[in-house]
Amino acid sequence: MTFSLVARCASTGMFGVAISSSSPAVAARCAYARAGAGAVASQNITDPRLGPQGLDLLARGQSAADTIKALQENNEHMDYRQVLAVDGNGTVAIHSGSQSLGIFSQAEGENVASGGNLLANDAVPQAIVDAFTASEGHLGDRLIGAMQAGLAAGGEAGPVHSAGMMVVDKVPWPIVDLRCDWSVSCPIAALNLAWQEYKPQIDAYVSRGLNPSVAPSYGVPGDE
Repeated sequence: MTFSLVARCASTGMFGVAISSSSPAVAARCAYARAGAGAVASQNITDPRLGPQGLDLLARGQSAADTIKALQENNEHMDYRQVLAVDGNGTVAIHSGSQSLGIFSQAEGENVASGGNLLANDAVPQAIVDAFTASEGHLGDRLIGAMQAGLAAGGEAGPVHSAGMMVVDKVPWPIVDLRCDWSVSCPIAALNLAWQEYKPQIDAYVSRGLNPSVAPSYGVPGDE
């Protein structure tokens, strides 16, 4: 009931995750990223503990492959889990348990991995990887474009209702953490609208966190 990607921007070192599902609030349970470490998506019959565990391993310098292996060896019920990881070198690894739901599939590329379950067809993750690999620009734009390509390739077998995107950079909090937790139409389109509004303000929000005395004003009524 999910399709997603984890990715690294080779030019900036940013990491990101984007995900969509028929379930509500999928990104709240499944998307994990940490600046300087990597990104993890924990999905299918989700164990939210796997995301932080994976990021801790990546932060210690473990490769994506060693991280996935450690998660497999140290957690129960991995047959029911689907986990994707990307590390600081842009290498990726994926675990898709045998009990993943419906049609499940995965695809890998340089700096990107995609996986899904309850898919309309098994070509969806490859369409996501191909779109990301062929794209340029801000990592957020590339994540959104890849998810749109996955939806166009068939997406989930049924309608999706939630979507989210997280991007991390040089500060210890996500510079982007956007979600559409429920939509009866197209949550990926709603996520893109939020992204287009948020993208021009990313640097300002980071500046306000680091040093509000030199940060730009909000430009809203009352902020004079």
